Amino acid sequence: MVKLQEYISTDGHSYFADWFNELDASAAAKISTALIRMELGNFSNVKGVGAGVLEYRIDFGAGYRIYFGKDGERLVILLAGGTKKRQQHDIDSAKARWEDYKQRKKDKGGK
Repeated sequence: MVKLQEYISTDGHSYFADWFNELDASAAAKISTALIRMELGNFSNVKGVGAGVLEYRIDFGAGYRIYFGKDGERLVILLAGGTKKRQQHDIDSAKARWEDYKQRKKDKGGK
């Protein structure tokens, strides 16, 4: 089983949670289903977008995306969510958060 964890900024902010909490009920249900699939190890709709960031594509509505990084085989860090319309902006934000996550982990003495 894969553990999903939200990226938390240095000021305690979760961008993924902010995005998710603004979704309508049907979109939230689709995203929740995708998260469950990820926890079960199903990454079939995933592609790399650069710098270690991955994009899980959900073919529904506005073309929802979940951006994340994998910290080993069993830990996924949820960096951002978005839609096809703001895809490049969301990718850029996710890459910056992933770099921050890795740097803070390294500073704490992690790998």
